[in-house]
Amino acid sequence: MSDYQVTNPSTGEVEKEFPTATDAEVQDALARSHAAYGEWRTTSKDERAQVLRRVADLYDERADELAAIIAREMGKPVREGKGEIKLVSSIFRYYADQGPTLLADAPLDPAMGGSALVRKESVGPLLGIMPWNFPYYQVARFAAPNLMVGNTILLKHAPQCPESALAIDQIFADAGLPADAYINLFATNDQSADIIADPRVVGVSVTGSERAGSAVAEVAGRHLKKVVLELGGSDPFILLDADDLGAAVKSAVRGRMGNAGQACNGAKRMIVVDDLYDEFVEQFTAAMGALTPGDPFESSSGFGPLSSEAAATTLLEQVEDAVSKGATLRTGGKRLDRPGAFVEATVLTDVTPDMRAYGEELFGPAAVVYRVEDAAEAVALANDSSFGLGGVVWSSDTEKAQRVADQLDTGMVWINSAQGSAADLPFGGTKRSGVGRELGPYGIDEFVNKKLIYTPAG
Repeated sequence: MSDYQVTNPSTGEVEKEFPTATDAEVQDALARSHAAYGEWRTTSKDERAQVLRRVADLYDERADELAAIIAREMGKPVREGKGEIKLVSSIFRYYADQGPTLLADAPLDPAMGGSALVRKESVGPLLGIMPWNFPYYQVARFAAPNLMVGNTILLKHAPQCPESALAIDQIFADAGLPADAYINLFATNDQSADIIADPRVVGVSVTGSERAGSAVAEVAGRHLKKVVLELGGSDPFILLDADDLGAAVKSAVRGRMGNAGQACNGAKRMIVVDDLYDEFVEQFTAAMGALTPGDPFESSSGFGPLSSEAAATTLLEQVEDAVSKGATLRTGGKRLDRPGAFVEATVLTDVTPDMRAYGEELFGPAAVVYRVEDAAEAVALANDSSFGLGGVVWSSDTEKAQRVADQLDTGMVWINSAQGSAADLPFGGTKRSGVGRELGPYGIDEFVNKKLIYTPAG
């Protein structure tokens, strides 16, 4: 059985299998990527931008087909898949439009006199290791800026996303990207380690679990390779006060249930001040309980299945552990009596530090609600986590929300809004949520050589 296969999470059936790359194919891909870099790096910024614009157009043109692929691969409802593709096209357009400016020379004023500038140059072939939860978006935010820089890409996608991986590869080819500037590889983990070690590869970007990030960073560190790691999260949604509690509840549900709760920056921990807690729990539980999982091709489905049987099993084990130790199950917590990895939307309260749900990431349609006395206790609880990706602060007093945001140990904070992503806003975290940034003006700077060029006064 191949590592790369489409197992439909709505049915549990294996629909397609794809052969894993041989060691010889991996070596051939390395050689081709290195050779392509010699050509791609010499193209003008305007030429690269033109290719990226065509990539964006093709994503828009093929949205229906692309959304259907990931509905089968990892269970994303078609309407959400189309939303992901819209975001992807915006990322390619952003770097096509802004890339030349973002890569422009930066003049300096040396104290010793003379003139100086910093020039941003490409560095070489890069390896991307990408996950299954946003099959197109995760690749776009790595590939778009780095292709704009002039780097070349070797891409190892998640084993359960071979069809979307091939669709991405085809889009680049159809957009006119030179052959081998982007190469899809159905590689194994061991082969990925060999790729990182290869002297022709200069860096690696990983989006995935802590375990995957640690393993890759260990190999990269041993070979002095730059890494960008976007890992897990257990993001807080802090509710301090609300003129419209219903709006806050709606935002919390949206932040928790996007992609069936399988988002690293989803709002997983609802932290609510005492005087709003009871009413929030009542409304939030009702709203979560009203969402029904179903076929991702049906518009009536509240959300789709989890990505796999293993994902469903892990989430239910976390919920059962909490309940067995005294947590209150407000709604959900069960499988649906049908084929597929369908789990009810779940709400837990009275969760304590001895429970897995307190410290672990809940990667699925499950949320924990905590009661706190005030903003200070909310911040302390929010920061009592090994993760530091993002968070939400909700308050009718935006200055108060800003003060709380300043105290959070996270890479991102959204005020009075569910967390999201945009092409021009940087994405990334602190602590065990990773290192580095993607998207926006910072995302294009991760894999560049910032070369100083100094000329003494005449």
